[in-house]
Amino acid sequence: MKIATWNINGVKARIENLCQWLKESAPDIACLQEIKSVDEGFPRLEIEALGYHVETHGQKGFNGVALLSKVKADEVMRGLPGDDTDEQARFIEGVYSTTSGVVRVASLYLPNGNPPDDPVKYPYKLAWMERLRQFAEARLAFEEPFILAGDYNVIPEPFDCHDPRVWAGDALFLPQTREAFRRLENLGLTDALRATNDAAKVYTFWDYQAGAWQKNNGIRIDHLMLSPEAARGLQSVAVEKHVRGWEKPSDHVPVAGYFNF
Repeated sequence: MKIATWNINGVKARIENLCQWLKESAPDIACLQEIKSVDEGFPRLEIEALGYHVETHGQKGFNGVALLSKVKADEVMRGLPGDDTDEQARFIEGVYSTTSGVVRVASLYLPNGNPPDDPVKYPYKLAWMERLRQFAEARLAFEEPFILAGDYNVIPEPFDCHDPRVWAGDALFLPQTREAFRRLENLGLTDALRATNDAAKVYTFWDYQAGAWQKNNGIRIDHLMLSPEAARGLQSVAVEKHVRGWEKPSDHVPVAGYFNF
């Protein structure tokens, strides 16, 4: 089973790239972030024509997440629990039947948090991360394959960015951010890529500015975090970097995990 995550950075602007990628990469489940579309405006017909079921949690103009799957979800939950006042569309979870049981897959778009001295944005990021930790802790009690996939807007370690000095004061790399990410990991979740690849200069995002892509000045912020049951089924992880070189690319690339379940 192939499960992938990709911050598409506007599904309508990238629909041709998305369809090309679905044909080429053929994930069983694709988790999208930043679809930047309301549910009724999502280009589902083009995707359904490729054999995918579509579940969205959209928002006009920004944010928004989606699940595309070759098998229809048994259950879908929209929105991260823990704050009934939070109207930002950043989380969707689907439950899918497999040959050996079920797998839970969530697509998440964690808040950016910049600028860190903003009285709202950075506290919202940290509060969202704590809600995610609490949610993950509850899901882990089910003792079943569970994957939290998405754009975390977190650079976990210095070697996950081209130059730590550049990112030292950024909300993606602040000590409080990385500590919150470690609290999530310490529940028993596995960073899929780092479980299979300890190389430096493995990135998933390159800014559009200053020739970042051409210089390979990237960062790793798109992650597949696995429950112990999902980690046991992990075979390999691929960063599909070539997609960044396509015409009108997203500034992120897909990250795909291959699983034996």
